Amino acid sequence: MPEAVTRTVTSPPGLLASLDPLLRDWLPRQRWFAGKGRPVTGFSLVAATDLLPADSRLGLHHVLVRAHQQSAPGGPEEPGDCYQLLIGTREALPPRLAPALIGHVTGGPAAGRTAYDALYDTRPAEVLLEAIRTRARIGGLRFEREEDQEIRAGLVPRLMTAEQSNSSVVYGDTFILKVLRRIVPGVNPDLELPLALAREGGAPVPAPAGWVVAEPDGRSWVLGVLQPYLQGSTDGWELALRELAKGEDFTAEARALGRATAEVHTALARALPTATLGHAQVRQLADGMIARLEEAARAVPALRPHAPALRTTFTALGDLAAEGRTWTAQRVHGDLHLGQCLRAPSGEWSLIDFEGEPAKPLAERRLPQPTVRDVAGMLRSFDYAAHSAEAPVPGWAAGCRAAYCTGYAEAAGVDPRTDPVLLRAHETDKAVYEVLYEARHRPDWLQVPLAAVRRLSAPEPA
Repeated sequence: MPEAVTRTVTSPPGLLASLDPLLRDWLPRQRWFAGKGRPVTGFSLVAATDLLPADSRLGLHHVLVRAHQQSAPGGPEEPGDCYQLLIGTREALPPRLAPALIGHVTGGPAAGRTAYDALYDTRPAEVLLEAIRTRARIGGLRFEREEDQEIRAGLVPRLMTAEQSNSSVVYGDTFILKVLRRIVPGVNPDLELPLALAREGGAPVPAPAGWVVAEPDGRSWVLGVLQPYLQGSTDGWELALRELAKGEDFTAEARALGRATAEVHTALARALPTATLGHAQVRQLADGMIARLEEAARAVPALRPHAPALRTTFTALGDLAAEGRTWTAQRVHGDLHLGQCLRAPSGEWSLIDFEGEPAKPLAERRLPQPTVRDVAGMLRSFDYAAHSAEAPVPGWAAGCRAAYCTGYAEAAGVDPRTDPVLLRAHETDKAVYEVLYEARHRPDWLQVPLAAVRRLSAPEPA
């Protein structure tokens, strides 16, 4: 086993100041930047470390930077989200790295050089894997790996270019490093839950091989997670659309995916504490759903006619709790949909990306919740897939939804449909969220969640 490597090094003073004008233009254009629509007015440095010296042929700077933005047009400047940047500097950028360009630096320690997103480049990506392999300590960065995990040196990296809220580098079809972009201090569930599942055993979730953390202020910030790369796997969204385009049935896959989801839930309940939700907790849950409904109805006029009926779905949940009904809550995936699932060529499904909804506070993402939270997310995902097909396939979504719940019951011993009030409340809450999101970001998709709203607001059949 390689000995841990320790180097004490920080970036030279003036680096962020020299990059400031370039980052103001570049950062808001990135897919993973959360503050869209508001200009960046400045930056404050959280931490900076040189992974390769600034005066070498290739400089590599690891930067944690907080972007400042106005809370509203004309409003005061406020410190916003913290982002992880890996910035490379070269005298000239080769054509293959043109998509990574940040800009040309005119002052400071990198004056006269070109700055770019280093994850596009082979050598910087190799530096990250080697640091994990050797369990390096470089400045304020700590690179870790599981004791029994072997990582070969020299694996060739490539950046995955698919749009996502983080960045991923694949190493030789053996490992994939997920580099978190918008980061917060604390225990990140994207490391916490797969690590707990790996140590528990038996869940269809890739086990972490290594990870990267920083402690700039005494608190731990998870920066990246290295996992096995499931070569030849297809994500559930792509697979569903492919089968839809061919007019093929997807219910067998949906059923297998339901079983995999239940296996993950069962393992999480064994590995981590559970909780009982009584009247007070469920009342709080229902009140939160009602508040989100009211916010969405204020913003989206098309939702308003359905709001009273949707509200009764949430109050019905509170009424059950008032009668003494309780539910078990546990750790769940938190943002489950077809795109968070991978099907291997052998037909086995795996669940990935346990970060939860990034827009929600970390403490909220780590709360125990009813498992139907994940089930509802997947049911809505089947609906989205059906509406994405060029030629509609009648009954496709309904068949998948039923098959998924059947598969879930086979593995869990409990069918989520046997608790219709709880399931309906969570599916309605998800659809309301989608209405607000699509109205703000993708108006052409608004009819998809509105169709679900019309279905969910109709009286339940006897």
